[in-house]
Amino acid sequence: MARPRKPLLSRERIVETAGALVDAEGLAALSTRRLAAELGVSGPSLYNHFRTKDEILDAVADAVSAKIDLSMFTEGDARDWRTALHDWAVSYRAALADHPHIVPVLAQGPGRRPAGLKVADAVFGGMVRAGWPPAQATSIGALMRYFITGSALGSFARGFVDDETAYDPADYPHLGQAHLLAEHRQKVDEGAFETGLRALLDGLRLQYEALPAHPRTPHVSAAAEA
Repeated sequence: MARPRKPLLSRERIVETAGALVDAEGLAALSTRRLAAELGVSGPSLYNHFRTKDEILDAVADAVSAKIDLSMFTEGDARDWRTALHDWAVSYRAALADHPHIVPVLAQGPGRRPAGLKVADAVFGGMVRAGWPPAQATSIGALMRYFITGSALGSFARGFVDDETAYDPADYPHLGQAHLLAEHRQKVDEGAFETGLRALLDGLRLQYEALPAHPRTPHVSAAAEA
């Protein structure tokens, strides 16, 4: 029998299939047995590409990190550090919103994942080049990751049921419209994220202006944090 022109398996195909499974059914649905069945191969064949299920999950998480826009931290980009952080945070959250079930893995940090490390390198480098001291640049990277991943771990609006009888005004006098939140989930959650992000960046701007020997660098040109 002639050998197939393409191998049945590749790292890319495994990661794509594992990612689709996690997106559809959550982290608990992913096992090497289930993944092999989805791919139409035997379980042991996966180990020619990945040693463990955790390595597969790492690769899925890194594929999501690779979707985050880092252009605002490159040479020649004219955005100031505040705008760069804002635009990067919006891109970061959008990537997580498209793949919410992988967020707990990403929240653990980049580890050895190449795309995740590029994100971390980009944010830190961008902040240092803008004039932030390295220690504070590290704190900014950590702060941004806490805020962004936290916002992607759940939906505030979906935390309320859409039954108008659920919130008795005798017990909850200020929740008379809470049953409408789920219907407007995207607007509520994205509005909350933008409000928090702007407040966070405004606070950082005050700290930046108070730095000794403030450099007042007009733009950022290095890179960032995941």
